[in-house]
Amino acid sequence: MSTRRTFLKQGSLLAGTAMLPMQHIMAQALGIEAGQMQSLRRNVGIYTERGGTIGWMIDKSGVIVIDTQFPDQATNFIGKVKEQTDRKIDLLINTHHHGDHSGGNIAFKGLVNQVVAHSNSKINQERVAKEKGNVDQTLFPDTTYDTEWTKNVGDEIVKLHYFGAGHTNGDTMIHLENANIVHMGDLLFNHRLPYIDPSAGASIQNWIKVLRKARKTFDKDTLFIFGHAGEGYEVTGDLSALKAKELYLKKLLKYVKKEKKKGTTIEQLKEKTETIPGATEWGGGRMKNINLQVAWDELGG
Repeated sequence: MSTRRTFLKQGSLLAGTAMLPMQHIMAQALGIEAGQMQSLRRNVGIYTERGGTIGWMIDKSGVIVIDTQFPDQATNFIGKVKEQTDRKIDLLINTHHHGDHSGGNIAFKGLVNQVVAHSNSKINQERVAKEKGNVDQTLFPDTTYDTEWTKNVGDEIVKLHYFGAGHTNGDTMIHLENANIVHMGDLLFNHRLPYIDPSAGASIQNWIKVLRKARKTFDKDTLFIFGHAGEGYEVTGDLSALKAKELYLKKLLKYVKKEKKKGTTIEQLKEKTETIPGATEWGGGRMKNINLQVAWDELGG
């Protein structure tokens, strides 16, 4: 395409989207394709593009956003929200600190009234931003909690739960009570090998307890949003997905513990293991070896 044709195409695009945020306009002009908004229940839905699943609630009396992916994706998402409402975003919640869930926070600067996360999540976010030298390009939570936190937004009751360390030491489950939808963040990788982050206080043993407590706290009608899913699987589901993830983590620990008792070294274990016995459907690959290492270290390797 010639420079003139490119300019004309971009000029037409900019003129046609004059009511959208400038970041969204530029993202479109640069060819960054937006993801999809999918409705679930009531006024609640999800947005998928690149990174952890974004949850949202949009109605005339309140707007909630859960997680933000990366800056470009967050900008695309904001454009989608602005197509539905001119209302300022009431509440932004981070399920945890990892960049594919909170890296897009900066795109919401000046557009959101309140940013909430678990206290450990904020500590982790600040630590990572300092290590990377991008504190000025990060929007941190302005509100934190330790165990539970509740707020009414429009006609929805938002309740945040912290059941202890799991994927990290700061994972929040967000329950939109009237819709009966729970965003699990990365406490749930649906049939995809999870990332376990010991640098941020992760605990496989406690993650099992967290999932068990979640299964007791929520009910058979609860719809869950997952941070990620394996190929061919959905980023939403029911209690069975929590039980399946719990089983994988149990099998991982049991297998590593058994091999340690036999005198197997971690190098031998990685070499001979293709998939975790009793949980073969989760697959193998590089993440399998990472999980073996984390389990080994957690069991006193």
